Amino acid sequence: MSLYSFLLDNKYILELSYALLLTFICAVIFFRTDKFFRLSLHKGLRYFRNAFLFYGAAFITRYLFGVLSDLNFDYAYIVKIIFEYFFVMAAFFLLYSLMWKKFETQREKHSSLFNPKIAIFHVLALVIAMMDYLWGTYYFLFGAEILIFIIASALAYSNYRKDRGQHKFLKFYFFAMILSLAAWVLNFLAESYFNWNHNLLIDVGIIDVIFFLLFLYGVVKATKQNGNKET
Repeated sequence: MSLYSFLLDNKYILELSYALLLTFICAVIFFRTDKFFRLSLHKGLRYFRNAFLFYGAAFITRYLFGVLSDLNFDYAYIVKIIFEYFFVMAAFFLLYSLMWKKFETQREKHSSLFNPKIAIFHVLALVIAMMDYLWGTYYFLFGAEILIFIIASALAYSNYRKDRGQHKFLKFYFFAMILSLAAWVLNFLAESYFNWNHNLLIDVGIIDVIFFLLFLYGVVKATKQNGNKET
């Protein structure tokens, strides 16, 4: 029996394990980054932290959507709208963590979850989720994610080049952006051309796990180094 066959034969266990694993990783990244932010007060960390709050919520609600869909629950579409909104907002927060200096200063004080600039992202995320619901597709989600991660990859690479390798976390950031871009492209192909091919979706899941593990490794390493400096 191949690995793919084994995983597909245990689909429900796989989906639950996948959701729990990624939610746990997101929670660790969120709390460690939050602690790091409170020490440094670097605003970019707030937006980076928020991305993983929304990713964690997205994986929980996506799993819930799958369960409700299998049960033919009449209002499962509401959960679909919510999880798409969470995914798009998470991507927007990652993008904004790379470019916030272009729009605000370190001295500005406002909520990082909702302020006049972030409100635009909330509206866009809701519009994208609603359009997918109305058209009965995922194309708007995939298109938005692909576009966001193309821009984020370019910004992450630019930051890495300017930094000249002084901060290794920027290298992790760039590779993570590329991995996420690849995962969303494969998601788009799986729906558009391969009729949700299960083997391809497993590959996407593996890439997603690597994406979050990269960030986890980078965050743990960065916070440990900061802790060592404090002591």
